[in-house]
Amino acid sequence: MDSLSTKYRILNATTIKYIAAGLMLLDHIHQMFAANGAPMWLTMLGRPVFPMFLFLAADSFFYTSDRRRYLLRLLVASWCMTLLTVTVQWMLPNPNVVLMNNAFSTFFVTAIYMQAWDCLKEGIQAKRMKPIGKAILWGLIPIVCALPMLALAIYSADESVSLQTIRLLAGLALLFPSLLTIEGGVVMAALGVWFYLFRTRRIVQIGGLLALSALLLWRNPSDVQWMMGFAAIAMGLYNGQRGRGDKYFFYIFYPAHLLVLYGLACFLG
Repeated sequence: MDSLSTKYRILNATTIKYIAAGLMLLDHIHQMFAANGAPMWLTMLGRPVFPMFLFLAADSFFYTSDRRRYLLRLLVASWCMTLLTVTVQWMLPNPNVVLMNNAFSTFFVTAIYMQAWDCLKEGIQAKRMKPIGKAILWGLIPIVCALPMLALAIYSADESVSLQTIRLLAGLALLFPSLLTIEGGVVMAALGVWFYLFRTRRIVQIGGLLALSALLLWRNPSDVQWMMGFAAIAMGLYNGQRGRGDKYFFYIFYPAHLLVLYGLACFLG
């Protein structure tokens, strides 16, 4: 652990997750009810949520006893989230809201590159090519999964391609998490990997987050995404302890609260 003072580290992982869940709820209230006048400060409060969960995911991935099962759980959650949002929007269309929320896809791709890093490090330290080859293969997965999206971009402009083919490619693009389709984009996945690389150096983790936030503010001061830097507060207060866990609560809360809010938005819309 780095030299960051431990005196004020009073938050465990579960507590941080509940704080992030509360902020996420406020953020999604703005997403669903912006057309009804929901204030911008709701989504501003929600900007630190993604980095908070990515920060904890880096710790969780390091300590998990079965990484393949961990990845499979995230992939299945991503599939369920995609099918759920597509189905709900088909059944209850709302022109004011587009459900594209699928943080599970981002966590999956981020974990893939965490695994690739560990294989690469193992190969370099042991001077063996097999782990390095595994690292390359792991790293190619999110890139290969982007092929349906690339094909969709190419064929959608071709009038001779059938609508069924376009729909099939769109479905595949949504079901296979890739660097082109994950929520938050490549930036969030890279941030999650940064947290993993410097898992034992809290100051470096926070420094990377604040540098990224400063860059976002400099590029577009009107975009509130730079406020994700406030996740550094929770990161600095993290004591490294798991707490109660309540893992499945968060797997359920994420899609459940989105569906409830979306249903209310349709009712009031």
